[in-house]
Amino acid sequence: MRIIGIDYGDARVGVAVSDPLGITAQGLETVPNRVYDKMFARVCDIIKTYNADKIVVGLPRNMNGTEGERSTLSREFAAQLGGVFPGAEMVLWDERLSTVQAHGILNETNTRGKNRKNVVDTVAASIILQSYLDSLK
Repeated sequence: MRIIGIDYGDARVGVAVSDPLGITAQGLETVPNRVYDKMFARVCDIIKTYNADKIVVGLPRNMNGTEGERSTLSREFAAQLGGVFPGAEMVLWDERLSTVQAHGILNETNTRGKNRKNVVDTVAASIILQSYLDSLK
């Protein structure tokens, strides 16, 4: 059983995958979101490659718990994935502060410049997925 974690963003989409036992999350890649159809096709390819039976999409919420426009876009993205993968369970997971945590990790590893921009969304996807996996224990 593999679970895919997704940090959906306007410019980039971070993707992570669980180990086969569903214990740990590993970052896979950051998919550019300049052309939506190309990005969506790449994310679908990743899901197919790992034969994921569950997809966890980060749901951005405001600090007070309310949802804004970004939440609506994430819900629409998850619904579209659900249409392509009807057998996979779709989970919307609170992603508050995941990007802040990702920047903290990148600060600790001294990742700077272009490398940082290319991996921050993948790290955020890993944090979202790991948070979900930890909640299952």
